[in-house]
Amino acid sequence: MPGAQPRRDAVPVPGPPPPRKSSARTRARAAVVLWAAAGLVAAGSLAGCEYTYEEGWRPPESVPAPAFTDQSFPNDLIRNEPVTEAELEGWVEEELPFTARQVVHTGSGILAEGEIKSDVAAGLAVGTYALALVCRSQRRVTFTVRDDASTLVDLSLRCGSTRETVIYLSKESALSIRVEPRSLANYAYRLTLL
Repeated sequence: MPGAQPRRDAVPVPGPPPPRKSSARTRARAAVVLWAAAGLVAAGSLAGCEYTYEEGWRPPESVPAPAFTDQSFPNDLIRNEPVTEAELEGWVEEELPFTARQVVHTGSGILAEGEIKSDVAAGLAVGTYALALVCRSQRRVTFTVRDDASTLVDLSLRCGSTRETVIYLSKESALSIRVEPRSLANYAYRLTLL
């Protein structure tokens, strides 16, 4: 039938493919142009981000900058020289000042290199405690605190700073405290109930 419409379920007859509207070469050129345009936009936006140092935040060159001091790192090495037996009590009071908490156990002294001090805080009730540790020496001092079952504190303390550690005891127990310096040292510790 000359004027009849083709059936919808008819299978197309293979033949030449329909003409493409753009070739692969044209698409490649368009991609290159887009990449170049994106690069120019990025370069232009970064060129506008110039940083200048004349914003007034820097003090004039004639004014010296303030010296930085950090309390945990003493800047006077003589301050880490151990004190004598006569000065020990004053040093302990300075490093571990008065506290309103109930003090349960304290200890302090002078130890030579390689000497070990062991102490026991017995009969501690269930509760939360704060253990303050401090030393004075040119080298580190190792503090080890154990209860009946495990090690609670194993710390190589840099002298000149005070470290306070919170300890929770779930049953009545005793704490063994061991202090071991690497050179001549003063040490002090204080256990308080929180």
